[in-house]
Amino acid sequence: MFNKNAKAAASESGPLSGAWWRLASTQDELSSSSDGLTNAEAQRRLRIYGPNRLSAPVHRSPFFEILGRLRNPLVLLLLVAGGVSAVVGDATSASIIATMVVLSVTFDYLQEHRAEMAAEKLRKSVALTVTVRRDGIDQEMPAENLVPGDVIGLSAGSLVPADGLVLSATDLFIQQAALTGESFPAEKHADAIPNEDALDCAANAVFMGSSVLSGIGSVLIVKTGEHTQLGMVGDIISEDHPPTAFDEGIRRFGYLILRITLSLVLFVLLANGLANRQWLESFLFSLALAVGLTPELLPMVVTVTLSRGALRLAKHGVIVKRLSAMQNLGAMDTLCTDKTGTLTEANISLACHVDITGQDNGHVLELAYLNSRFEAGVHTPLEDAILAHESMDITEWNKLDEVPFDFQRRRLSVLLRHSDDNFLIVKGAPEDMLAHCGCYEGTGSQEIPWSDESLALARQTLNRLSEAGHRVLGVAWKKVPIDTVDATIADENDLIFAGYAAFLDPPKKDAGEAIRNLSSRGIAVKILTGDSELVAQHVCKELGVSVTGMLMGNQIAKLDDHALLLQVESANLFCRVSPIQKNRLILALQKRGHVVGFMADGINDAPALHSADVSISVDTAVDVAKASADLIMLKHDLSMLEFGVTEGRRTFANIRKYIMMGTSSNFGNMFSMAGAALFLPFLPMLPTQVLLNNILYDLSETVIPLDEVDAVEIATPQHWDIKLLRNFMMVLGPVSSLFDFATFYLLLTVLKADESLFQTGWFIESLATQILVIFVIRTRGNPFLSRPHPALWLAAISILLAAAAIPFSPLAELFGFTALPWRYFLALVILVSLYLAMAQVVKACFYRSRLAPERI
Repeated sequence: MFNKNAKAAASESGPLSGAWWRLASTQDELSSSSDGLTNAEAQRRLRIYGPNRLSAPVHRSPFFEILGRLRNPLVLLLLVAGGVSAVVGDATSASIIATMVVLSVTFDYLQEHRAEMAAEKLRKSVALTVTVRRDGIDQEMPAENLVPGDVIGLSAGSLVPADGLVLSATDLFIQQAALTGESFPAEKHADAIPNEDALDCAANAVFMGSSVLSGIGSVLIVKTGEHTQLGMVGDIISEDHPPTAFDEGIRRFGYLILRITLSLVLFVLLANGLANRQWLESFLFSLALAVGLTPELLPMVVTVTLSRGALRLAKHGVIVKRLSAMQNLGAMDTLCTDKTGTLTEANISLACHVDITGQDNGHVLELAYLNSRFEAGVHTPLEDAILAHESMDITEWNKLDEVPFDFQRRRLSVLLRHSDDNFLIVKGAPEDMLAHCGCYEGTGSQEIPWSDESLALARQTLNRLSEAGHRVLGVAWKKVPIDTVDATIADENDLIFAGYAAFLDPPKKDAGEAIRNLSSRGIAVKILTGDSELVAQHVCKELGVSVTGMLMGNQIAKLDDHALLLQVESANLFCRVSPIQKNRLILALQKRGHVVGFMADGINDAPALHSADVSISVDTAVDVAKASADLIMLKHDLSMLEFGVTEGRRTFANIRKYIMMGTSSNFGNMFSMAGAALFLPFLPMLPTQVLLNNILYDLSETVIPLDEVDAVEIATPQHWDIKLLRNFMMVLGPVSSLFDFATFYLLLTVLKADESLFQTGWFIESLATQILVIFVIRTRGNPFLSRPHPALWLAAISILLAAAAIPFSPLAELFGFTALPWRYFLALVILVSLYLAMAQVVKACFYRSRLAPERI
């Protein structure tokens, strides 16, 4: 019976909770024998554990998907406003509101629907057949029929179909970078219980989603399907996407408007009731106020603004899958990025070839090249890097024999003939190579016996290379008798040590500058990698990135969520982290109030991509990563994010601009109406006039997505701040109301206007102040020094001229208007001009006060 399984594996709460590859005891129900399982037993376990496939996501119907999006308080408020418009007979307003809601919700659904296919793509990506031993016979079968306790064979080119423990291995190298982030292949062998839980330390285990580069081995299956490490990734990305900073901001804003609207409506209804006015007319007026205060075109403005930003990004090679990611990109203050392929080239290269003193040595490269070139087995990425480094003429060399690599020796030897000499050239693990060399190669290939000093020097050089993040091979050689045609392990003694071949996944040339540029724009960059700390620290040093703190995966595993919240802020380098730990780090940063972006491209990155506020991948990434991402870059380059961040901040600034203008103006007008209801003997504006006012004002703002923004708006991350919006509305709104009350006094006392003239005059004054104040609010500075988009001027002038013409048109009777004498227009022009000047003063004071948070 085999005795190599995990204990209580099914009850684990996470991949690092008592990792099964560290346990030696076996559950009887998962045990197996050298003949494998019987077919009957395999069928029994298949019924218990289920097929070896990743769980498919539960798809809700489009109806329920769209219905779920209607729960947003702002959308609900807009629906109520549309219903109110229909009740008061304003079919136009009702139609506009309904159309905006339907288009916004439907477009949002279509944009995000593709992300639901992530888990399905993941499941299909590992569909394959395997060789399984059942009833003592090796047989081919679909991998989904595997069960815990099955014994399978692996060979070069195989995909690992499930998680299991290695029973036997010969030169078994596994590429598991997609799961661990480790660039270099991992060698697997039996009876090597690791001291740590980390995936990349599990030399005795293989995992679904990895592939065999070379060698052969047999594996006892321990976990299948959704219980595998890869299955845990699939479970996470099949869950509902957590609400992002943009979603939360819209939701909080909706609740703010809802509270203010209800308060004003109830106040006006009560005031009119106490004044003994008709309850029905008062009720309709109150409902019109509710519609007037609601920014019913907000969904359209948001969608158009985000879409325009997405189109601009597409021209620069960044595809936006989820529109809200545009705003999140602008709000992002923390970027978490994988190392491999993002900060590095994802292409292992030979960094140097040196002697024991650390000096460059061409003979070391020649020996390493010959050894790799004449090796018969499948080349590892290290050997590919040697061969790619420099091409050499080997026509005068002939291979006689080879001693293949194995784990016990950790060496590979080739016996070559050159002219009249035979040479044994060996490369392998540096410490092992040093132990089998009796001397070292000095200047001019001189053979010098080891001394304590020279051996210490060789080890110091090895330590320096390792600390610099290199993967190192030792290279040695010796002449053998000319009649030697067979090489044996015994020949690998008394070698001449030539030096070291050191490898790196080189940093990208522009990655360091991109990180510094992002940092200067208020974005903290944190590196999350499954690779070793030595390699990661070396990459940071090469890029000029200062490491402010480092956390290892085994340290993270020991921290509870509260402790992690304290550690995650100061550290900016996280090494040997698992997929679930990357996700924990993202969630911890979000709990600390950060808007977090994550940039990566592997299967192991999918959970964190799913949880991040804005997730970024590349077109060469695995399907699961691309499906989980919000943005896909056509080039794996951090510098491309700079333009994306600028567009995101410009997009958010224009959305906030609309909200600040709309809420402050609408609130001021509605506050004026509520106040007027206390002392006027008639309604200050008819319900239909209120709705028309609101529609014309909103139409003038539909071109805001085209507008430019101040440089200060894109210099730092732009966050939703409900306090800012509320304070701005509460400050500028009453200022607008003061001039409305002045208009009331002018119309009633000075101009002696009747009810119809009063309503017409205030309609025009109210609309003019709302539209023209756009040019004051759109910039934090002097409005005369900031040029608005020409479309903004055109829209404002057109709407104002149309509003002024309505009282003189056939529509006047429909809306209850009366033609205004010229002196009314002159008085209104003076009042509007004074209001704009006062609005500029108040705005400037607002931004200098404590009411405006410093980060905005």
